[in-house]
Parts: sequence; C-alpha cells; structure tokens
Amino acid sequence: MNLKEEATQLAKSVTLNDYISYGDVAAAIETLEGNVYTGISIDTACSLGHCAEHSAVSEMLKHGEYRIKAVVAVDSGGNAVPPCGRCRELMSQLSPDNRKSIVEVRNGIFKTLEELMPFDWKNESGQRR
Repeated sequence: MNLKEEATQLAKSVTLNDYISYGDVAAAIETLEGNVYTGISIDTACSLGHCAEHSAVSEMLKHGEYRIKAVVAVDSGGNAVPPCGRCRELMSQLSPDNRKSIVEVRNGIFKTLEELMPFDWKNESGQRR
C-alpha cells in the first residue's frame, strides 16, 4: 500500500459534537528509515484543532524519528492537498534533511518541501539567518 492509500483509509469526516469534528484530512509520512506514520486533522469551533500533518509528525516523533522522505495529505475524497504554511514550517524545522522531502501537493504533482518554501527564513543548514 502506498502513502496516499494509507492516508485515504483514514480520511473519514466524523462529527464528534457541536464543537469538534475530525478526519476531514488525513496524512501519511514515510521516514528516511522506511517507517510510515499517519495522522488525522482535528477541527474545533474555536480554532484549537490541528492539521493531519501535525498529528502524523507527533506519531513519528513519539517513535524517535524526525527525518522525512515523503509526505501526503488527502481530503475525504482521497485527493492530495498541499500542507499549509504551518505544517511546512514544522516539517522543515525538524531537520535540514527534510527540505528534500517529497510532497504530493495535488494528485500526481510532487514537489520538494524546499520548493514549497523558496524564501525560507532559515539558511541552508537550518539555522536562523
């Protein structure tokens, strides 16, 4: 099963109550070590939720990994969606290696994280300018 298929299996919108829904977006991350970590989005009425990529990153970090080979996020229809700026920044801050991560930004369209952040505020080694 590929990353997109793994994420699509999780992308099922569920309304928990009047304040919280989850699973509108799901993400899958493959690390340089070859492991796959997944996550779902959580949406709240007062903006306290988080993106699926953040959830997948948390799972990855919990297992002691931080270098990303590839990542994809999908909506409930299984369509690839690009990571938001906050998610791009989080993944790039984890390791300078992650700037070379492959991201499916639209169905069948792939970019590196570096291409999504061409004028990043960090230098090539990941340090603040």
